[in-house]
Amino acid sequence: MRIVVTDTSCMIDLSKASLLEDFLQLPYSFVMPNTLFEDEWISISDGEKIALKERGLEVRELPGTSVTRAQRYFNKHNPLKLNDCFSLTLAEDIENSILLTGDGLLRDVSRSNGIEVRGVLWITDELEKHNLVSLPRLYDALQLFHDDDLVFLPRNKIVQRLKRLSRLL
Repeated sequence: MRIVVTDTSCMIDLSKASLLEDFLQLPYSFVMPNTLFEDEWISISDGEKIALKERGLEVRELPGTSVTRAQRYFNKHNPLKLNDCFSLTLAEDIENSILLTGDGLLRDVSRSNGIEVRGVLWITDELEKHNLVSLPRLYDALQLFHDDDLVFLPRNKIVQRLKRLSRLL
């Protein structure tokens, strides 16, 4: 089973659309660096964090060599945040993993280092493909992404998906 290393921004977007539980049912293993989970993801309660871990989200501590590598990425690729670099190095450490992020610079740096990168819209496609979410619920989630000024997903790709789904509803 492939492993998806996720950053906080994608998890926040999925949480806004009430898709986190469904996301964790996809046929992947999900991992997040402990620093992101504990220090950066402040929008969910401790109880919700425990529930996510119980549903399969693995939280990993990075070894010292990975932290050092993350620091080098951070110094080289300003304005990446150090936590972004922790996700990158964790994805590097896990063979054949996928990095789930919405950060453009992190995507570019990751790809240049041979890491497969995906985003929230890929997750919505996977949820549909694996029949884990009803089409009306998926449509509502995409509409929420479209209408929320704090969700930074490509509007044109959201609109394409909304149009396609509206024909199926």
